[in-house]
Amino acid sequence: MNDARLMQPETRLTRTEVPVLTSTPLSVPLYQTSGFAFADLDAFADGMTRPDGAFVYTRFGNPTVRALEDAVASLEGGTNALATASGMGAINAVLLATLGSGDHVIAQRALYGGTLALLRDLAERWGVEVTYVDGHDPDEVRAALRPRTKVLYLETIANPTGHVSDLPALSAAVRDDVLVVVDNTFASPLLCRPMEHGADVVVHSTTKYLGGHSDVTGGVAVFAEEDRYRAVWRHSVELGVTPDPFAAWLTIRGLRTLALRVRKHEENAAVLARRLASHPAVRVVHWPGLDTHPSHAVATRFLDGFGSAFSFDLADADAGRRFVTGVELVRLAPSLGGTETLVLHPASTSHRQLDEEQLTASGITGGTIRLSVGIEDVDDLWQDIDRALRR
Repeated sequence: MNDARLMQPETRLTRTEVPVLTSTPLSVPLYQTSGFAFADLDAFADGMTRPDGAFVYTRFGNPTVRALEDAVASLEGGTNALATASGMGAINAVLLATLGSGDHVIAQRALYGGTLALLRDLAERWGVEVTYVDGHDPDEVRAALRPRTKVLYLETIANPTGHVSDLPALSAAVRDDVLVVVDNTFASPLLCRPMEHGADVVVHSTTKYLGGHSDVTGGVAVFAEEDRYRAVWRHSVELGVTPDPFAAWLTIRGLRTLALRVRKHEENAAVLARRLASHPAVRVVHWPGLDTHPSHAVATRFLDGFGSAFSFDLADADAGRRFVTGVELVRLAPSLGGTETLVLHPASTSHRQLDEEQLTASGITGGTIRLSVGIEDVDDLWQDIDRALRR
């Protein structure tokens, strides 16, 4: 009985059908559905075994999520991408699908606190060994290689010190069987595409620049090879890191203005970094666009810009705390890459998991301040920052 007119109202209310389109929507449609119905059992079963089969269940795949994955894969120059519910979801999916007990990871010291905490947890619970390197010298990476080295983990622009990894040299320093994973969140695909420099997997917190409006949480992993993508997809289905379709839809909307926003972000960041560098209350500014930054030469060689989230050091922890609570236009808040300017105190927030020795190794002091520069009027921002510094 397929004629809805012959059905009772209670049945008809549950059978709203999607119309077949004969034109193309200008905006990506939102498929806010948990599952998809089939007339063919074989097609149903097949869709649960591979990422390129029919859409079955949103944990396995969704058309809106797929649109986001395809867009970011294209931007990064990858074959496939896997969207996740957060940036840490993407990092976990890649590392947990790749590593086993007794494996070895080489990672740079200056990393996001959540990533460092994950590596520490893998070491404690799984017996994964981790060797930390500065990320400047390929010979240091070669010396760290072991027979069971599986991953080299880097950030394009490190959080929050602005260290820029020499991706071409470091990627070339490892064996072909070592997976080079690069977190490209701080750069975005507009400033760097790590696969052009030897990366095998690129991860992003799409919460940041790709989404760009502080209204969505998400992540994505992009793969240079389809086989690796399929292996991580299988694990991610079991891990349950799939994003909600609405989160993917919001991120797609954010992508449309990414180029415009990144340009304005960096224009403002350049002005603020240079003014901060000459301020008497500031000891040092960690922005790779300054020729005094240790990574300036590397950044100039292969980045298309220097980013707009950076840090600077005040005298001590007390000065840092006074500053982050003294700004008014600039907001004390987590995350970065949104249209508004945000500030935080890494030692007590984003890198709170680290002890004093680890903070020092990561280049973070009690007086370190991270600034994510937004797209407001730069003089308004400077007046607020300068006022807080003078207090």
